[in-house]
Amino acid sequence: MIALVDYGAGNLTSVRKALSHVGASVWTPSVPGELARARGIVVPGVGHFDSTRRLTDDWRTAIKTMADDGVPLLGICVGLQWLFEGSEEAPEVSGLGSFAGSCLLLGSSPSPQALKPSSPLKVPHVGWNSLRLPRSSRLMAGIEEATQVYFTHSYAAPIVDDTVAICEYGVPFSAAVERGNISAVQFHPEKSGDAGIGILSNWTDAL
Repeated sequence: MIALVDYGAGNLTSVRKALSHVGASVWTPSVPGELARARGIVVPGVGHFDSTRRLTDDWRTAIKTMADDGVPLLGICVGLQWLFEGSEEAPEVSGLGSFAGSCLLLGSSPSPQALKPSSPLKVPHVGWNSLRLPRSSRLMAGIEEATQVYFTHSYAAPIVDDTVAICEYGVPFSAAVERGNISAVQFHPEKSGDAGIGILSNWTDAL
């Protein structure tokens, strides 16, 4: 069973439907202790990073413990951002810290890490965009270079050693990351047609 974490900011219906399409059984735990029976955990998300503050210490501890024990963990959109150390969208809210770095506003951050384009961007970044695959990974197996997937976001994670897919919207950013049993995508696989279904299938194959 896959635990689909509900913290009030994810499109659970679409994600549940897409996971069911690849043959996965999904339920939404009501308390952190229920995660103990999960074979995989999905943290979805849309909207503002501040919504992740609802993942209180007991949820954070349960998710981290399961991931440390080797249970596959997948973040989607804001769920990817939460797996980093944080986001300048809500600086007072900490991410889980599974991946190094903080998420930044596309194209306009004053930070030394700034994802800054040569010309102003229209933010949010909404719509289909192509992927560049810097190295092979389990999550992106069978996905071809320049495959199009669906994005809707204003903040993005920097490119790190664990980046397995890059998108460029004025500037390059991490479209997918993977390290061991922990992985995440900035785009919405549940809205990305056959490519998204293939990526979700790759992830469930590891359960």
